[in-house]
Amino acid sequence: MSTFKLEIVTPTRILDEGKITYVRCPGLDGSFGVMTNHASAIIAMDVGEIKITRENQDYYIATGGGFADIQGDTVLLLVESAEEANEINIARAESAVERAKERLKQNKGIDEKRAMMAISRALNRMKVAKR
Repeated sequence: MSTFKLEIVTPTRILDEGKITYVRCPGLDGSFGVMTNHASAIIAMDVGEIKITRENQDYYIATGGGFADIQGDTVLLLVESAEEANEINIARAESAVERAKERLKQNKGIDEKRAMMAISRALNRMKVAKR
């Protein structure tokens, strides 16, 4: 099966995923998949799960959104955050949800949109961690 190169770049690290056969990313309008010979594109990504298939094995990464740059045989994901399923601390994610919910309850000048995004990211991390 044909492969292509995947690289995931965050503000703090670079994940070189090497040669893969498929990647599914969370787009703003729904998930999108990329296989070899995909048309060149730049696609906005949302909070969600990145699924990577390499050698018939699936791997999952939680992301906070960003952009996918698809060019030739290379896909570059420029994202706010990327955490592999096996490195996610579920207790920390649960705590983040509780803190954000508490801030919403108190409603003392809280940025509601920011709190809701924090909840969304934490719930996504918990979902991916259970993969």
